[in-house]
Amino acid sequence: MISVHRPRLRRLPVHAAAGVTIAVCLFPVYWMVVTAFEPNRDIQSDTPRLLPQTWTLDHFRNAVAADGFGLFWRNSILVTLSAVLLALAVALGASFAVARMRWRGRRAFILMVFIAQMAPWEALIIPIYIISRDTGMLDRLPTLTLIYFMMTLPFTIVVLRGFIAAIPPELEEAAQVDGCTRSAAFRHITFPLLAPGLMATSLFGYITAWNEFTYANFLIIKHQDSRTLPVWLSSFQNVFGTDWGATMAASTLFALPALAVFLLLQRHVTAGFAAGAVKG
Repeated sequence: MISVHRPRLRRLPVHAAAGVTIAVCLFPVYWMVVTAFEPNRDIQSDTPRLLPQTWTLDHFRNAVAADGFGLFWRNSILVTLSAVLLALAVALGASFAVARMRWRGRRAFILMVFIAQMAPWEALIIPIYIISRDTGMLDRLPTLTLIYFMMTLPFTIVVLRGFIAAIPPELEEAAQVDGCTRSAAFRHITFPLLAPGLMATSLFGYITAWNEFTYANFLIIKHQDSRTLPVWLSSFQNVFGTDWGATMAASTLFALPALAVFLLLQRHVTAGFAAGAVKG
C-alpha cells in the first residue's frame, strides 16, 4: 500500500502546479466570454460576479452589425489561408530536398532556416515597411500574405523535414522498382504519411497569421478596407465607446475559428511537434 501511494503523493505538487497554471491562463478567457454575455449594468457594477445573474445576446448582435465585420472576416480568412497554403507548398519541396538529397550548401541552408526561425520578427518591422513603401506594396493584402508566409515557413520546413527523415527511403525505392517515377513515389507513398506533420504546421501557421496584429496595423494605413480582424478589434472601442460587452463579444467571435481549428487538429499536434526534433 505504501509503495502504491508514494508515487501519487510525489506527483501531487506537480498536478497542483499544473492546475494553478491552467486556471491562471484560462481565467482571462473565461472572463472575456462571461463579459460578452453580461448586460451593461452588470459589467459596470462595482461588485463583479463570476457567473452573471442574467444573460444577453445583445453584445453579439452589436458586434455582428458593426461596420466592416464581414469584410474584415473575409480579409483575415483570405490572408491566413493563402499564407498557410503557400508555406506548405514551398516547405514541402524544401524539406524533401533537405531530408532526401545531398547537395552543396545543404548544411548552410538548414542553419539559415534555424536562424530565420529564431529571429524576432518585431525587429524587422522598419526594414519591411521601407521595402513595402519603396515597392508600392503598402496597404495591400498580398503584402501581409507574403509576410505571414515568411513567418511560418522556417517552422514548417523544420517539422516536415523531421517527418520526411523518419520515413524509410526504402519505401520510395520499392515503389520506383515497381515502375513509379520519383515524383509519383513521393505522391503515393511519402505524402500520405506526412499527414500529421501537415496538420501540425497548418495549425501553427493558421494561429500565427490569424492572431498577428503588429504588421497588419503597421502596413495597412490608408486603405481601411484592407484591415484584418485584429486591427479591427483594436479600434472597436472607437466604434462602441465604452461598450465593453460588444468588445468582448467581438473578441469571442474572433477566437472561435482558431479554437475550432485547434480542436479538429489537436490529435496531430503532439506528433507533429515531436517529429520536428527527429534528426534527419
